[in-house]
Amino acid sequence: MSTNRRAWLIGPAIVAGVAYLDPGNVASNMTAGARYGYLLVWVIVLANVMAWLIQYLSAKLGIVTGRSLPETMGDRIHNSWARRAYWFQAELVAMATDIAEVIGGAVALYLLFDIPLLWGGIITGGVSLTLLLVQSRGGARPFEFAVIVLTVIIAIGFTYGVFVGAPDPARVVGGLLPRFDSTGSVLLAASILGATIMPHAIYAHGALARDRFTPPAPKNLATAGAIPRGVMLDDVRGISTSRLLRATRWDVTLAMLIAGTVNLCILLLAAANLAGMPGTDTLEGAYSALYDDIGPVVATLFAIGLLASGLASTSVGAYAGAEIMRGLLRLRVPLLARRLVTLVPALVLLGFGVDPTLALVLSQVLLSFGIPFALVPLIVVTAKFEVLGPFRNHVATTVAGIAAAVFLIILNGVLVWLVLTGA
Repeated sequence: MSTNRRAWLIGPAIVAGVAYLDPGNVASNMTAGARYGYLLVWVIVLANVMAWLIQYLSAKLGIVTGRSLPETMGDRIHNSWARRAYWFQAELVAMATDIAEVIGGAVALYLLFDIPLLWGGIITGGVSLTLLLVQSRGGARPFEFAVIVLTVIIAIGFTYGVFVGAPDPARVVGGLLPRFDSTGSVLLAASILGATIMPHAIYAHGALARDRFTPPAPKNLATAGAIPRGVMLDDVRGISTSRLLRATRWDVTLAMLIAGTVNLCILLLAAANLAGMPGTDTLEGAYSALYDDIGPVVATLFAIGLLASGLASTSVGAYAGAEIMRGLLRLRVPLLARRLVTLVPALVLLGFGVDPTLALVLSQVLLSFGIPFALVPLIVVTAKFEVLGPFRNHVATTVAGIAAAVFLIILNGVLVWLVLTGA
């Protein structure tokens, strides 16, 4: 496969990977570093390893079957009430995502231009509407290009500070040892996992791969069985499914390297420069401390990165929400209309003066509880021959997916127990 051909295949994973760089990630990682130093470095590393597997399985489902996870579950859940219940939890996850992303953009505009948070939320929502208009009018490629440009801005904004205020390498290595310190550290670990392995990214990635690589097939080819359809999609695409999956593994690897590096840099920046400083476990406090101690360049780039993360991730979140509704309820709600509706909860929180950083962290905890509802079905359907045929998961892949799901479910159970008992 030529280099140009490979480059054409890159994109969907990077767009889905923006979900791993949203303001919820920034708040969770910054708070973790400021409160606990290098303690939770291992959580970020583990989360990104699990995220690689999960995002690849989601993309594989979309490529082989031409259907996203919501579409697949919509077909497999025959009881209408069960399907609506599954949609409801997925919709709650999407709403939590919207809240985090809009609030993050609003905070960034406040830090950069002193714009009131409510107006900042409105502006963030307006820009996301513009990006969604690019997707609906121009197709997948222009939308991907816009999101990739924002991803570059995010990466520069959040990694520059680590080179100025460098972390201690020995303590970074020490942070790779899995351990907790208190209930608060467990809460932040769940928040980091929810911010990294985001359920809506699982729902969106298969749809992004489908939209990019599955041209509309003639009705006589669009059969109900996934296996014959998957074979015929090779003819429609002009490239074999095996080659496409190999390229997708590179796409996912690149996306996770970017996301993992940026998330780790955020935590290390806080651990090296903000640990123990009062008030630095909020975005506003962290910005002020960076401005005073490291300099205005680092602080400004941090705020610009936060703004770019809010603008990019809110567009991907709206795309995922529309796919959830279409796949599970079989309702086609225009992306722009849905974006307007889902802006309301975030704007209400901003209007009532809820602490933005607290809202961001708690939204990521909610996302963590939504992970099993996306991850378990994804593992099950991608292991079935009747769904993916010869491209079904290997036994080792299924075992790794089950281990990730069990770990996340246990962590959430421990979190609930610690919070309820006040331990």
